[in-house]
Amino acid sequence: MLTAAGLVKHYGGVAALDAAGITVERGEVHALVGENGAGKSTLVKIISGAVRPDEGTVELDGRTVAFANTRRAAEQGIAIVSQELMTFGDLTVLENLYPLGGPRRFGLVSAREMRRRAEPVLADLGLNVDPSARVETLSLADRQLLEISRALLQNPRVLILDEPTSALPRAAADRLAKTTRRLADRGLAVLYISHFLEEVMRIAQRVTILRDGRTVLVGEEISQVSVDSMVSAMLGGTAPPAAARRERAVRGAASVALTGISVPGRLRDVSLTAAGGEVVGLAGLQGAGHLAVLDAVCGRTRPATGSVRLPGGAVPRSARQAVAAGVAYVSGDRKGRGLMLDQPLWENVTAVRRLGLGRDGPLPSRRHMVDRTADLIRRLRIRGGPYDLTTQLSGGNQQKAVLAKWLDADPSVFVLDDPTRGVDIGARAEMHEIVRDLANGGKVVLIASTDLTELVDLCDRVLVFQRGRITEEIDGPELSEQALSRAMNAGFAASL
Repeated sequence: MLTAAGLVKHYGGVAALDAAGITVERGEVHALVGENGAGKSTLVKIISGAVRPDEGTVELDGRTVAFANTRRAAEQGIAIVSQELMTFGDLTVLENLYPLGGPRRFGLVSAREMRRRAEPVLADLGLNVDPSARVETLSLADRQLLEISRALLQNPRVLILDEPTSALPRAAADRLAKTTRRLADRGLAVLYISHFLEEVMRIAQRVTILRDGRTVLVGEEISQVSVDSMVSAMLGGTAPPAAARRERAVRGAASVALTGISVPGRLRDVSLTAAGGEVVGLAGLQGAGHLAVLDAVCGRTRPATGSVRLPGGAVPRSARQAVAAGVAYVSGDRKGRGLMLDQPLWENVTAVRRLGLGRDGPLPSRRHMVDRTADLIRRLRIRGGPYDLTTQLSGGNQQKAVLAKWLDADPSVFVLDDPTRGVDIGARAEMHEIVRDLANGGKVVLIASTDLTELVDLCDRVLVFQRGRITEEIDGPELSEQALSRAMNAGFAASL
């Protein structure tokens, strides 16, 4: 029905796809899985017309196709529901279902006919909402179902679902799974992308696995695989030997303690303690709740129940209070949350201490601030000078600058959110060394990362989250990429 073969796609000198392919038959749910960066998104973008391949072909019903854009692909019966929601909050449910205009009567768009066609689709997905309601009033789960409803109203032949249950509570995810199987039973070809491997085992008839841009398992019957075998195919190789694991004793009185915290839709009754001198990792798939823990510690989210205690007993009730109490937040989104790119490096590095904490006084000395910046440039091996515009630095050096501005403030707690995202291997190794030094110096370090290798390399232990709860703690010689991936994918926690 749909066949992609020999697909090659380069971005600069990096091969996103290297002779990858997949075949999806009519009447089946075919899962596509792989770790982050394996090439799943690029493959789907090519199939749906968003990207043109450098090499390879896509065939639909035995005919070679080359879509100029996603609209041309949709006209040929390929519909995609992306992981990134594309709803319009200020429009109604009905207007979102027909973004290009609905069915017409006597030359005019007919709201009655729009409703008539939409109602059975909404009912099939269990989306019980008022068609005239504005989408901004819907829950995240309902907006996800709305996206799927819009795709189904196109009467597609191929439906691509990219992480469709990542934002859904258990009941909605189960309902969507049943609906997906029914759609396949009616003759639809469904390409299903998911990190939840047990979900794949329940829903799909066949599975294709990508690793490093290559197809390493091609259309295998789901009865012939297991969660463990899929993890092995996704990761390749074996875990590092136990002797290679780093040992670090926990020391120092400083600690962060979360006791029974709940955040509606994100966390439920989570308790954990991170002591000075250790690096504690938080892992989970998208929406698992681990990032909500970071937000709670940083004062960006206030729990509905439970408590967060920082070293010294402070309770962070806002981001400003958390910073004042010694919490640093190092984001991998250096452009959006980390830096003032149009300002010189010294203004970025001294910003927290100077502006956020006011420690440099009402008339701060530029020479003093520049000297501190120069010291941190040497300490972190930043390739740039205090007066260089931050936008002129490489990505790795910009990320070091994010870390430098917090080191200048000398916090007791470091919260790291994908801290080496988008940096090269050399800068990554240098930043890892800095993080280890912080922990060795008695700082509390909490890190979440989409890179499992990073968690294994840095952490003394990792807490794995699913649907708002801690489901497993992995440490010592048991801590490996394989163990983390299995724990992150091993079923679902109870619904929020």
